[in-house]
Amino acid sequence: MGEIRTVLSPLGPRLRAAVTSAMGRIKSAFREATRPLPLAAGFAVDLTRSRRELLAENTLLRQQLIVVSRSVKRPAFRPHERGLVVLLSRLIHNWRDAVLLVKPDTILRWHREGFRLFWRYKSRKPSRPRPHLSPDVIELIRRMAVSNATWGAERIRGELLELGIHVAKRTIQRYMRAVRPPAPPRGQKWHTFLRNHTVWACDYLQTYDIWFTAPAALPRCARAVVPPGLRPAQLDSVHSGSARSSRSSLSTSTPRK
Repeated sequence: MGEIRTVLSPLGPRLRAAVTSAMGRIKSAFREATRPLPLAAGFAVDLTRSRRELLAENTLLRQQLIVVSRSVKRPAFRPHERGLVVLLSRLIHNWRDAVLLVKPDTILRWHREGFRLFWRYKSRKPSRPRPHLSPDVIELIRRMAVSNATWGAERIRGELLELGIHVAKRTIQRYMRAVRPPAPPRGQKWHTFLRNHTVWACDYLQTYDIWFTAPAALPRCARAVVPPGLRPAQLDSVHSGSARSSRSSLSTSTPRK
């Protein structure tokens, strides 16, 4: 007897879940088959409902008629109409029976989307208007920039903070550019560097004979040298490991002044 109970015990929860699922499907199928209610049954149910609920249901049905009456192939609810349907469904007890154009799950999805939009609006960062500087402060920044040529925006900002004036660094830089000439470019350009200096690049490539083999004793390499002025590369052949030959070849490629 105990063994039979052990074998049948896991079947109990599964059987209850199957019965519950079957009853839910039967109930949904019956609701879909009897929606909307017949005239006599609907009149009897309306006698027990409040006036506010009846007005909300009539408005919901009227809105669906407005959507159906549009001369389009597939009429759809607009965003504000979706919000109205969700709001009216909140006021009707049996709102599933009054929804004919869309499924009840669609209205629940619209409700979730509206909930997310609402809290996105509530959680947005408050937009603070940018404070406008007075003409006196702008004139003070320009006078500091002209009178002190070595002061940067950070130094001027520090001086303004000592006076109790809070101004951003970028704002100070914007007003400084209006009174200071642009700074000359620092350093030299790339073509000037190439003209004043000797620049060459060198690389070694392994060479093979016609049979695609390399000598094992002393392999030869091809050296590519790019001389100054970006002229075509010079190719020559050297023995691998010959440092003296490499130095002499590179010395030859380097022009003398």
